[in-house]
Amino acid sequence: MSVNTRTRNTLAGRHPELAAPPLKPFGAKKARNREALAGILFVLPTLVIFGLFKFLPIFGAGAMSLTEYSLNGDFEFLGADNYTRLAADPNFWQSLKVTFLYVAIFVPFIIGVSLAGAVLLDKLVRFTGTFRALLFIPYLSSFVMAGIIWTWIFSTDGPLNAALVGLGMGPVPFTSGPQLLVLLSLAVVSVWKGFGYSMLIFLAGLKAQPAEVHEAARIDGAGAWKSFWYVTLPLLKPVVFFVLVIETIVGFQVFDTIYVMTGGGPARASHSLIYFLFDEGFKFFDFGYASAIGVVLFVIVLILSLIQQRFFEGKDSK
Repeated sequence: MSVNTRTRNTLAGRHPELAAPPLKPFGAKKARNREALAGILFVLPTLVIFGLFKFLPIFGAGAMSLTEYSLNGDFEFLGADNYTRLAADPNFWQSLKVTFLYVAIFVPFIIGVSLAGAVLLDKLVRFTGTFRALLFIPYLSSFVMAGIIWTWIFSTDGPLNAALVGLGMGPVPFTSGPQLLVLLSLAVVSVWKGFGYSMLIFLAGLKAQPAEVHEAARIDGAGAWKSFWYVTLPLLKPVVFFVLVIETIVGFQVFDTIYVMTGGGPARASHSLIYFLFDEGFKFFDFGYASAIGVVLFVIVLILSLIQQRFFEGKDSK
């Protein structure tokens, strides 16, 4: 506001005829349009990149799933034949069962470990940065390297079985035993590798909570557990929802660890949906069928994410 305008407004009480004229509606609308255009221009590069590398492949996979596509570029339109074939394929249902079992083990496991790590870090008063960096280091390693290291740890002559034998127990076939044991072993590796990322998200959520609320809970006589359960966790609900969705997607996309540690075995006990997609696409070069598997997986993850969102929204509205 200019000096002349301020002066005129100051005098407006005594002399209303000198008050600054109000902003014309047309001028305000023009300013809003200019701000909106500036915002669109700022996000346009990101939208273009997302469109090229995220949305276009999704639509491409959807289109390819309706065809029989060969390596030389020839394709034949099949309609829904690939999906009909998928519904009748026992290997698909077996892989889907393996994937759901793995997700059911992995997601609660990594959320529990990440949340526990974040709570412990939040309580630390010294060397917080050092411990945060140490716990985040596994996330920086590759799944292949983690798989190789843990294959040795889980092997019959590895250090873990050596310790169990030293305690008077027999060796445990971590990666070649019953299906639940194999999936649990794979989930342990994935949790070890990935919990640092979710832990930092939980830690940021804990740091953002107002200290006055926790102080009031202590004054009211709430112990550590009650304070965590009735104060900390409800305030952390949006963060929990975000981590839940992210880790569910990660669980459904598990591949590297299985490829390195078990190769989908024993007897397809760890043959996940992504591993099934890999086999069909890059071993048998059946790209149309592999795309149909990818589309089904996308729909499953999308539906589960929407269910999780509705569940958390329902909890909030109560």
